[in-house]
This record gives sequence, structure tokens and C-alpha cells, in this order.
Amino acid sequence: MTPAPTPAQEKKSAIIIGAGIGGLALGIRLQSAGIATTIVEGKERAGGGAGIFVRDGFTFDTGPSTLTSPDSFAELWRLTGQDMAQDVALCPVAPHLRLMWPDGTQFDISADDTAIKQEIARLDSSDLAGYERFTNYSTEALRGLNRQWTATSFTDFPSMAKMLPTLMQMQSWRSVYGLVSSTVRNEYLRQALSFQTLLYGGNPLTTPAWHAAGWRLEQESGLWAVRGGTHRLIAAMITQFERIGGTMRLGDPVVRLDTIGDRITAVVTQDGWHGEADTIASTVDLMRLYSELLASHPRGAKQAEALSRKHWSPSAFTLFFGMRGTWPGIAHRMFLPGPRFTGLMTDIFQHGLLSADMAIFLDHPTVTDPSLAPEGCSVFRATVPVPHMGKLPIDWQEQGPLYAERILQEIGHRLIPDIEERIITRFHLAPPDYAADFGLWRGSLNSLEPALSQSGWMRPHNRDDVIPNLYLAGAGTHPGAGIPAVLAGARITAQMIQKDIL
Repeated sequence: MTPAPTPAQEKKSAIIIGAGIGGLALGIRLQSAGIATTIVEGKERAGGGAGIFVRDGFTFDTGPSTLTSPDSFAELWRLTGQDMAQDVALCPVAPHLRLMWPDGTQFDISADDTAIKQEIARLDSSDLAGYERFTNYSTEALRGLNRQWTATSFTDFPSMAKMLPTLMQMQSWRSVYGLVSSTVRNEYLRQALSFQTLLYGGNPLTTPAWHAAGWRLEQESGLWAVRGGTHRLIAAMITQFERIGGTMRLGDPVVRLDTIGDRITAVVTQDGWHGEADTIASTVDLMRLYSELLASHPRGAKQAEALSRKHWSPSAFTLFFGMRGTWPGIAHRMFLPGPRFTGLMTDIFQHGLLSADMAIFLDHPTVTDPSLAPEGCSVFRATVPVPHMGKLPIDWQEQGPLYAERILQEIGHRLIPDIEERIITRFHLAPPDYAADFGLWRGSLNSLEPALSQSGWMRPHNRDDVIPNLYLAGAGTHPGAGIPAVLAGARITAQMIQKDIL
């Protein structure tokens, strides 16, 4: 008769709440390490913010249409000797992004530094030397700070204190826009080198300067699109997770976390499933976790109150539309700034105003992958940062259609004069949709702002400070929002869990 296994021999288990990119990445890492892992997702389809709509033959991604640092994904397959290419295909995107201002001035960003310098020379050749200083800073930030920052779990202040000399050396009290302004004088170039923080909920005027590392990261890793849409990457991650023995539980929302003392004893779902595991990890919105799922524990109310006082990233108004015609001259990614930049940022992040002007992120994925639309047609998505519902409590049901018309008029004025006549299908998501359909508090798209006072040790930790078997990953915890940061956070959290329970 085989003796019963000792506690040290028993296989450890984990339950992850949320099947977005962060939850799937964490699940693959834990399952690869021999921890029996179940991912619980309330929606019928995994992906979180990286969802999908199919309308009238057009395929629309709700998540990012492009990826940087694809090797961070490929690593999830290499953990078990697999090749990501067997499950998903990537296409290079060029240029990486095109900016176009109201006066028609354009600026292309690419991986070719020579081409970028030619673009700068068209704006103002006297800024070439300043651009060199900026790229030197960006490279140093990536090599000297960012890679260490995204590999460290700041669970106590001493871990943060060790990095203070580097943070001081990188002049972290400065903002990205402030750093750029000290190196170049052309306002268009200042915007081109600093607007990227908006992509993960950061104000260019306040986000710490070291985030300029993203410029070098994108140049080095390139920019990529997933053939068939980003949702195909989600499907590939599920395939890899299940291939190595992971369990997916879809369409059954978690409604509470049962506790005894300061430990979670069970994950309870709407259908009545009680999941027990050694470790619980959450990748859902922080306010939902603490105010709803942990409502019966003192930690829940206390942490929710603390989080409510923090600075949350803006929401967005996103217009999806499919059109007759193709436009090879419109880049895969475009940024259409308005006539103001610093004033608009202040209106969005501080004043909570829906300004007369706007900044539009325009995605045109069919220029890279025509399969996303019927033959001879194109897919577009226009995303406009707007204040979250806590700062701007307007009636979006009334204002949404009017705002969509304003966006179409602006795109028509700059790029497609007969845009209204060509549209076959269109719909939009406003802040209340992001709150209700995606579970985001006040519709805040990227959780907490990446401000200096909300970074590192001062951001919610990857392991809860009170409940020792509760771990966090995703945009709200360290190192922050944006796909590279979320993947790095999944790695940090997985390493903590393995160290704690194996």
C-alpha cells in the first residue's frame, strides 16, 4: 500500500480570478512550475480588455491592435519547451505610428533611427542634438532602471530604498514631457516623444521621466500585429495553458472570497462553485476586488477606502467603424493631436472637462491584416481619452452619439472626406460601458495613474499586506499598466508565489 503523501509532497494549487492577458500569463507561469492552476473568468470569452466584436463581417479588437516586446509572450511557451509560432502568427507593423496635427504636419515613428532623424530635420534640424540626448536617456532608463524595476517586487520600503540612488540619477522627479522639453524645443517633437504615456493611463505632464524607456523598448523590439486580431493571441494563450494541464472556468463570475482570520479559504462563484486552493491571485479591477469580493473582511473596506483617494487613470470613448474602401496611405496606428496639448492634458487629468478639442488614437489594422474586414473594406477604431466618471459624471447615453459625430467629423476633415457615406457598421463604448461591461471602477481604463507617488512600493503590492495567500497581478499593481508592464507583473507575482509555497 502506497503511503499517503506528506504535505511537502502534495501538489500545490492556485486559483486566478480574471482571464485577461495578465491572468493568462500568470496561469501559464504557475502551471509550468507544477502548481495546479484554475483560472476563473466571469465572461463567456477570455481576454478581459482584449476582447472582440464581430459585426457585419468586420472583426474589431477591444484591446491593443499592436504589441511591443513579443519575446515576453514567447517566453510563456519556452517555459515548457514550446514555440509560440505554432499557435499564433505575428506581422511587423511599419511605421510604428504616424502623428498628424490639425495643420497637416506629419511625423512618422519607426525602428529606423536614420528615418526618425530625417523626420526631425523636417520639423527643426536644430533639435537633432537634443534628440540624441533624449535617446541616450531612454536607453539608459531601459538598461539601468526599467529592467531592474520590472524584475523587483516592492513589498517593503527597503526594497524601494535600494533603488533611490538610481531613481535620483534618472531625475525621476521630472515628467516625461518635462524631460523632453529640456532636450528639444519644437512643440510637435515634444509631443511626439512624450504622448506614449497616454497609452497606459499616464499624463505626459506628470508621469515620471524614466517611462521614456518605452521609446527605446519599442525601437529595439519592433511593433507587431497578431494575424487575425489580438484576440487570436488570447486564444493561443488559452491553448498553451490548457496544453500544460491548466483549467479554465468561463462564464461564472466570482461573487466573494470566503475567509477565516486573515486567509482566504474559498473562491465562491455566481453558480455556487466553491474553489479551494493554497494560493488565490486576482487580476480584476482593484476596487472590485476589495469593495465587492472582500466586502466581508475588514481588509476589503479599508483598502477600498484608501484606493478611492488615489489618482485613477482616465477613461476613454472608443468608436468602432467598418467602411467600404481601402486606404494604404493611412498607417496602422495614428495619433491625431488637437490644437492644444498641455492644456488638453490638464483638462482630462486634473479638471475633468470634456473639451471642445480632442486627441484621437486611430487604429487601422486592415492596412496590415486585410482579413479583418470583407474584401475591399477596412476596419477602424478611434479612441479618445476622456475623464473617468468620478471626474466627469455626465449622461453618456445622451452625449455619446454626439461625441461620436465629432470624432468622425475630425477624422473626415483630416483623412477621409467622405467618411460618413462609406460607413457600413459603427458602434461605440463610453465610460459607463467600460465600468459595466469590463468591471472597471468609474470606467478608469488603466487603473491607477503611473504617477511617482503611485509607483513601486507606493503602488498596491503583488502580495496583499494583510491577507498572505492573496496575490495581485494586472494593471493596478506593480509595475503598472500596458502590456509589457502587465507581463512583467505576472512574472514577479509568479516568482513570489513559487517562493512562498513550493
